[in-house]
Amino acid sequence: MDEKNGIESGIETGQDSVKHSEKRTAGEVVVGLDIGTTKICCVVGEVFDDGVDIIGVGTAPSVGLKKGIVVNIESTVKSIRQAVEQAEDAAGCELHAVYTGIAGNHIKGFNSPGILAINGREIKEADVEDVILAAKTVKISENQQIIHVLPQEYMVDDHTGIQNPLGMTGVRLVTNVHIVTADMGAVHNLYTCCKKAELEVLDMVLESIASAYAVLSADEMELGVALLDIGGGTTDLAVFCDGTIRHTCEIGLGGHNLTNDLSVGLRTPLQEAERLKEDYGSAIASLIKPNHVVDVPTVGDREPRKVTQKVLVDILQARIMEILEMVNQELINSGQKNRIHGGVVITGGTALLANLVDLAEQIFDLPVRIGYPVKIGGRVEEVHTPRCTTAVGLVMYGRQNRARKMNTDLTMMQRTKNWFKKIM
Repeated sequence: MDEKNGIESGIETGQDSVKHSEKRTAGEVVVGLDIGTTKICCVVGEVFDDGVDIIGVGTAPSVGLKKGIVVNIESTVKSIRQAVEQAEDAAGCELHAVYTGIAGNHIKGFNSPGILAINGREIKEADVEDVILAAKTVKISENQQIIHVLPQEYMVDDHTGIQNPLGMTGVRLVTNVHIVTADMGAVHNLYTCCKKAELEVLDMVLESIASAYAVLSADEMELGVALLDIGGGTTDLAVFCDGTIRHTCEIGLGGHNLTNDLSVGLRTPLQEAERLKEDYGSAIASLIKPNHVVDVPTVGDREPRKVTQKVLVDILQARIMEILEMVNQELINSGQKNRIHGGVVITGGTALLANLVDLAEQIFDLPVRIGYPVKIGGRVEEVHTPRCTTAVGLVMYGRQNRARKMNTDLTMMQRTKNWFKKIM
């Protein structure tokens, strides 16, 4: 699998709204496939020079994953096919290739420096590639593989904070990169599931990075922002500052833990616990009327029990507080907390929990907002939910990745022409 060097030059955030011309030639189809713990979401986008139109969406319950890791290949393949077929019907075309996300507490992220001697000449693209190669030449666990190499900044001699050193001259070129690795088995199993579903994986992307494409603005990433993607099985953290990635972390807790806590605490089936969480859930118990009673289904033929909503919310608050406090401690321990001047953006299905913003602002002591997919056109209403953030972000990542590849191909073509000129 090719390693990615794309986000280093900044996520392409575009404009706050997508401008549409009255007459457009057909765009290229890009597909984002979010293989999550609780759901599979397939989003089909038609990409243009000025933006993305959503033309098809398919979702299906996820069966076969636990905390972002495939535990049953056949069940996962069945869920993928169900979501993809829905998206195909909506988009009116067959889908054969996808950009897919990866998450789980097997994901590791760390920073690494690279140094290259330039000796006073002009820095060329090959030099940038070589210094990145030097930065990623680090020892990692035998069961891990690199999935992202994300340059943060470059330095030419004593000049720091350079985003693009091409054309500059100096004695020494230095870069700092953020490297993301994943368990080889987890990566292989995701590829296998897609292959069995007759899908080619064009790229595998860390889900928090994909989500950033869909919900973050250029101003937030420049000022400093923490993106918190609370999915079903995991919570993914990504910190951006000065327009680039600074830190990533995976926490093995998510929305499913809240559902499971309700199921155990109220002695109700998981399916009913999920419904109760969505219908009556909240992140702050003190805001709930103490005398409001809800019916809680039980197992077997027993009659539903009467439980106050406050008891239900007490259970949810304990778990969501644990997750947010773990994230806050990670921000402090990593030294990133004082860089987040733009606040925290929460997305993922659990972001829909009532009063979550209020609780998060208390814990982080920072402004917090819920992240919805933006900068898209077409069937916007079908993906206007934090649940679709990753899949939409994968489409936008695919759009930028293809544009980057086209630029690389043009550069290679120019190099070839120059080489022929020299030998003729």
